[in-house]
Amino acid sequence: MVSSGVNFGLDLAEEIAELKRERNAVILAHNYQVPELQDIADYVGDSLGLSYQAAKTGAEVILFCGVHFMAETAKIINPSKRVLLPDLDAGCSLSESCPAEKLKAYLDQHADKNYYVIAYINCSAGVKALSDIICTSGNAEKIVRSASANRNILFVPDQNLGAWVIERTGRPMDLWQGNCYVHVEFTARSIGKIREEFPDAPVVAHPECPYAVRLLADEVCSTEKMVSFCRESPANAIIVVTEAGMLHRLHKEIPGKRFIPGPTERCACAECRFMKMNTLEKAHSALLNMEPEITLPEPLRKRAEAPILRMLELSK
Repeated sequence: MVSSGVNFGLDLAEEIAELKRERNAVILAHNYQVPELQDIADYVGDSLGLSYQAAKTGAEVILFCGVHFMAETAKIINPSKRVLLPDLDAGCSLSESCPAEKLKAYLDQHADKNYYVIAYINCSAGVKALSDIICTSGNAEKIVRSASANRNILFVPDQNLGAWVIERTGRPMDLWQGNCYVHVEFTARSIGKIREEFPDAPVVAHPECPYAVRLLADEVCSTEKMVSFCRESPANAIIVVTEAGMLHRLHKEIPGKRFIPGPTERCACAECRFMKMNTLEKAHSALLNMEPEITLPEPLRKRAEAPILRMLELSK
């Protein structure tokens, strides 16, 4: 029988573990989640990797500790499973910068350009459904290189990731003017200052950062590749320029090294207010009450799934 409430003889993490067993659930946590949620998760990683981890399990329920578009992606890939999000208001400035209706209007207005739409996975199900193929920060370069030379590319929604891919491939693309509010807070001045303080520490930065910050980095890569870069680097201290939640995973997986958060102009580290909306208490409530639940109309889900499958085929 499923628990009716918190068992005060157990701490909250133990109560969540008990609910997880009773619900036949799997708990996924994005790299940017608070440490308490990363610590109770079955898997910690990026949004697409986590969704496929869920698909491999026999779990009937996915508790996705991340933001809304990530839970949607999990539902797109796992239509037969129930997908829960601890806080339904956990959105994403990058995803919200490209509403599906505005993208549709833009494509209709520029139908003569015959766009091949490449969408970064950090977008809504509606935007995915309008796209030809999806990419991640880890495979964006490969996806762009594979695109037909006879098609104009529209890259949505992140202009910084798109610009970085243009730098890497030399392939011209039109860029949607969207960004992650966290990554654009890093500046050349803020990173320059931390480099002066730790001159021997290499800088690894996410490609969602602005051009001036990427120029200062020793390595620009996805969050998953950051783990391998930091593990393989001979440096004892590394400056990590992305959302600060990433440092918890790095400290756990690579003990003995020092990971220094990249500062912004305003603070010593960058935190996403949306990622931090999820808490241990909300995770418990979601499993207990089986809500908030992510649902998608099946026609939309299938249209959104097609470009994801196309990406996977090209990524083999």
